[in-house]
Amino acid sequence: MRRSIKIGRPPIGLIPAGLVMLVVAIWLIMPGLLAPDALRTDLQISGLAPGAPGHWLGTDALGRDVWKLLIAGTRSAMIGPVCIATGSLVIGVLLGSLAGWYGGWTDRIISAYADLTLSMPSMLLAIVAAGIIGGGYWVNVLVLIILYSPFDVRLVRSQVLLQKTKPYIESTFLMRLKASRIIIRHIFPNIYKIVLVNFFLNIAYGLISMSSLSFLGLGVGPGEADWGRQLSDGKQYLFINPALALSAGIAIILTAVSINLIGGALIDKGAPKGDSNEKNNA
Repeated sequence: MRRSIKIGRPPIGLIPAGLVMLVVAIWLIMPGLLAPDALRTDLQISGLAPGAPGHWLGTDALGRDVWKLLIAGTRSAMIGPVCIATGSLVIGVLLGSLAGWYGGWTDRIISAYADLTLSMPSMLLAIVAAGIIGGGYWVNVLVLIILYSPFDVRLVRSQVLLQKTKPYIESTFLMRLKASRIIIRHIFPNIYKIVLVNFFLNIAYGLISMSSLSFLGLGVGPGEADWGRQLSDGKQYLFINPALALSAGIAIILTAVSINLIGGALIDKGAPKGDSNEKNNA
């Protein structure tokens, strides 16, 4: 008898994960190696089309190499979204845990904060804040941290409320454990997967938001390397050097989609298995 060979699904998550790892590597270590002179201008070679000698993606209006700008722009394109997702995660875990565990007035105040912040248009508020305060990149990061945090607050609060009613948590009451220990040692291990998925989604949304603000001229300063700024500068040269805008747009889309796919892969691997962890935590 012939043995049947089962062919499993290819690990699709490896493709976006590899792309994101490449982007992170470029962000952390490679701009200084691959594009040390990305911001150097040379008006004599401005507006070169793709395929020019020594500039395979051409140059912009200031004579800067488009490929080197794309590499150098990785840092500003990623550091803001990662800070936004991290700050939102910290606020969400802290406030969500307090609201879900203690309830009462604590829950009402924190929920009121979340409802009020969710009612605000994030992009419009970021534009107004950048215009009034006169800040730029990091002002936008701070504003978006505040505006993204209610989603994390609600998510963590709902998960804490769900875990709080389970038998393994009720057994901790009999042991008279401190609330902080119960939340950190027993509840959080059962909800961290969902929190991690939301963290990746916030990075993707933060990338799109920060790139949009840079496209509007409210992100990085003029002349700095950034994908959103590069996309804005390139829209005027679509018929001269389309690679200037297209390369930045493709980089934004591929990175955001890859990060979303990683979050989806984490969901597919299974939500928090409270039932299997209850025995270990009890």
